[in-house]
Amino acid sequence: MFQLVLTVGSLALLIFALVDVITSDSWKFRYLDKVSWAFIVILLPLIGSILWLVIGKHRDQPTDRGTFGDPRRREAAVRYQSPEEDAAAVEREIEFHEREARIRRLEAELKAKRSDS
Repeated sequence: MFQLVLTVGSLALLIFALVDVITSDSWKFRYLDKVSWAFIVILLPLIGSILWLVIGKHRDQPTDRGTFGDPRRREAAVRYQSPEEDAAAVEREIEFHEREARIRRLEAELKAKRSDS
């Protein structure tokens, strides 16, 4: 009975740790990247899961990223801009797309001139 509880507990810990590794944001990883932690958790189920939970993951918000570490907070920060800031952002976006369109037109013209030669 004890071995069954230990086996089920280890399997539950493995599944929890693996799901946690897969769904964690990139800024939460310590020492290794997501793929490496996933392999450690899979290849060393009990030890890898414990290592992930103890040393592999930051548990708090990053202090150096401000509101832009968490996508939900970033969306909230963008959503509550003043109308002047929104208008300026729209203008910058329009200018960017106009520059990109101009670059594409010039590249097409250059390509056409090269193919004519």
